[in-house]
Amino acid sequence: MGWESWRDHDDVRRRLDQGADPDVWSAGRPLHRAAVFGSPEVVTELARRVGDVDALQDGTTALWEAVLSDRPDNARALAAAGADPWRPLIGGWSPGRLSLAGPTPDLFVAPGAERGLSGAERTAAREGRRLVAALGSIHVEGTGLACVAGIDAEEAVRRLEATPADVEEPEALLDEPWAYELDESLRIVGVTTVPGGCVVTQPWGYAPSMPGVLARLSAGTVCYGLYANPKSGNQGRILRDGDVEGWDLHPGGGPDLDDTPEEVLACYLYRYNAVAYACAFAGLRLTDARAVVGPPDIWVELPERDYWEL
Repeated sequence: MGWESWRDHDDVRRRLDQGADPDVWSAGRPLHRAAVFGSPEVVTELARRVGDVDALQDGTTALWEAVLSDRPDNARALAAAGADPWRPLIGGWSPGRLSLAGPTPDLFVAPGAERGLSGAERTAAREGRRLVAALGSIHVEGTGLACVAGIDAEEAVRRLEATPADVEEPEALLDEPWAYELDESLRIVGVTTVPGGCVVTQPWGYAPSMPGVLARLSAGTVCYGLYANPKSGNQGRILRDGDVEGWDLHPGGGPDLDDTPEEVLACYLYRYNAVAYACAFAGLRLTDARAVVGPPDIWVELPERDYWEL
């Protein structure tokens, strides 16, 4: 099956008629795959042939995957085939409740006893939509960030003991980052005050996300470090008051089975948007992408020290 095959109803029906198992595929359940990548016609075809339209794969149903991926047509097809929108799954969320926080809150008709979103959840959903729209479509591959709650750029510079950088050097680094020695280029970072705190950015490297940088910035507060690694994907790290609270995280990815309700909602609101996730975690309310992609309020140079140590 190629990517387009999941949208080809005639091809899928032919395979099924020739004996393909609707419940088994080499990379998981076919219905789960079609819920995300397929057409409503393919979803409907598979749904009427599977043994259980609400069968679980990694703790979720095909309907959950359709909602999480913002595929409302596929979600409607699954519900029409008997899938349960109100079955609690990860973090107590059901596909139906999760859809209330997304772009199609009228996707399902809720039973009378079904509770809607709480006030805090509605507020989080509104802020999620606003923040994603404010950041827009930005290219961040290779960028390092530190999103810091409650302090401004001036305080961040003081905590890092940084000094103003030669204004021409960051511009040259942006044009040709590989023309510089790594130890030299990693010491130049941009710092910007934003509503709720500040952002430390480095469009060409991972320095802002290093433990030693985050430890100094997080004194008495919390910060989320992000490196958009071109080789292995987004890498996140959380430090609170100098202590590591989370590492080897994958912001912008889907929720994990042991996530809290708040974490599940954040994963849904900021799926495929690691920068927005990192900003939201620290409570930063950016109004545009300047703090991330530049130009920052100030370019500074970090003092020489081992930033891999706390």
